[in-house]
Amino acid sequence: METISLKDEFIKLGQALKLSGLVESGVDAKFAIQDGLVKVNGRVETQRGKKLYDGDIFEFEGNQVKITAEKAE
Repeated sequence: METISLKDEFIKLGQALKLSGLVESGVDAKFAIQDGLVKVNGRVETQRGKKLYDGDIFEFEGNQVKITAEKAE
């Protein structure tokens, strides 16, 4: 399972899809989410602006990505 480290308190679902490399662009993310192809914590999510926090897991095309808090050093 891939992970994305948060720099802020949350990341929006569309941004997370792009950052993870699972989609090429924001437009691709928008359509994937609108078409019900993305799951967040096991449930289909249709809001591109859905906020993802530390511990959330999203899934697209069989790929799972976990959101983790960035560790302060």
